[in-house]
Amino acid sequence: MLCLAQEPDADALLTDNPLALLIGMVLDQQVPLEWAFRAPVELSRRLGTPLDANALAGMDPEKLTAVFAAKPSLHRYPSSMAKRVQALTVEVADNYGGDAANVWTGAETGKELLNRVKALPGFGDQKARIFTALLGKQFGVRPDGWVEASAPYGEAGSFRSVADITDEASLMKVREYKKSMKAAAKSTT
Repeated sequence: MLCLAQEPDADALLTDNPLALLIGMVLDQQVPLEWAFRAPVELSRRLGTPLDANALAGMDPEKLTAVFAAKPSLHRYPSSMAKRVQALTVEVADNYGGDAANVWTGAETGKELLNRVKALPGFGDQKARIFTALLGKQFGVRPDGWVEASAPYGEAGSFRSVADITDEASLMKVREYKKSMKAAAKSTT
């Protein structure tokens, strides 16, 4: 089971529901990663239904924003993130039959997988590489060339991103790595 939210119910949903995992990844910016990855389970609770790409894609945008903004908000920027999540679900509904797993199912190469993820709303190059590494390292989604496509995040034994978090200790190692990268960047400016 994933350990990204550091909360059993949230991590179980991320593990079992590909859409929840994609939503958590989209929200993983400008907030602590646990907050981002807890949001899908809370979104499901607030909606009173399981997460469904077709339902979210067709939801009134103002209502979805209100759900995101209800206290405590699901993200630091609830309005923009509600829009981004809805755009993601529209893409999944329209191009992947409403099943988020279809984004990676059948990708024949790591490059194809990376390109599919990168084409999703809310996924730039770095986030797409991290997600490709997460799929390979923790879900066994390993088409030929996935390590190269996700570089440097697919590297075995690294602690660079959410792809490497398997417990609280690895979470701390990822945090230490990110802290050292920020310090190094500051020292060069």
